[in-house]
Amino acid sequence: MQSAARDHALICRGCWDQMHMPIPIRGPLAVPFRVCGITRSKMNPNICTICERSFRYVKKQRHISANATILFADIRGYTHLSERMDAVTLSDIVSAFQDQCAQAIWAHDGIVNKQMGDGLMAIFNFPIKNERHAAAAITAAIDIQRRCASVLEDMKAHGAAFPIDALGVGVGVHTGQVEIGEFSTFRSDFTAIGGTVNLTARLESQAAGGEILVSDEAAAQAQDLVAPAATRLLVLKGIEHPVQAHVLAPSH
Repeated sequence: MQSAARDHALICRGCWDQMHMPIPIRGPLAVPFRVCGITRSKMNPNICTICERSFRYVKKQRHISANATILFADIRGYTHLSERMDAVTLSDIVSAFQDQCAQAIWAHDGIVNKQMGDGLMAIFNFPIKNERHAAAAITAAIDIQRRCASVLEDMKAHGAAFPIDALGVGVGVHTGQVEIGEFSTFRSDFTAIGGTVNLTARLESQAAGGEILVSDEAAAQAQDLVAPAATRLLVLKGIEHPVQAHVLAPSH
């Protein structure tokens, strides 16, 4: 599928990939669906709220096991700055971060599954299928770093009243089996859980501002993107054995 088609899909790509069901999300045919409450998802504008809120309807079970790539991103220096700046400025920084991350993730067919203040979690290969999901996630991570670095440079050029150099974004990327589904009786939105998700979060926690830490499993599926990268052996909280990470720093 061409890039332009990915950016402005006329039908929900998640419903098509998962059920081969053409649910219109743009154009005149989408109007009756919007009236019925079926709209574009906030997780990705190329999927619909059926994907987002009706997992059991789509997959006929509460959760499934799937191979996916998980991405975590977080603002470095956020806590330090939050104690020294007003809430409005802080909100502007978080909004810019979330917007830039989302645009990068959507451009590579991922979904923004969770937004957690100054951080987020993305899933690649569900509900939009992508055989090269590890490469897509790593490319999105590189795009996140470049986009966020550009925003910070613009703030610096316009005389931001806080130390720009104290801010940065840390990203972790890992590929493996996850459980995807609805795990709460209070919320119908799906998410991913399991060791793959936990390890990704641990990788991201060790990434310095401007760094992307990629696991061996993700790197093995995207060698062209990580071949020149240095490696770092990490002891991660809750992970029994040391983990080798490939270190990318595209914003430097």
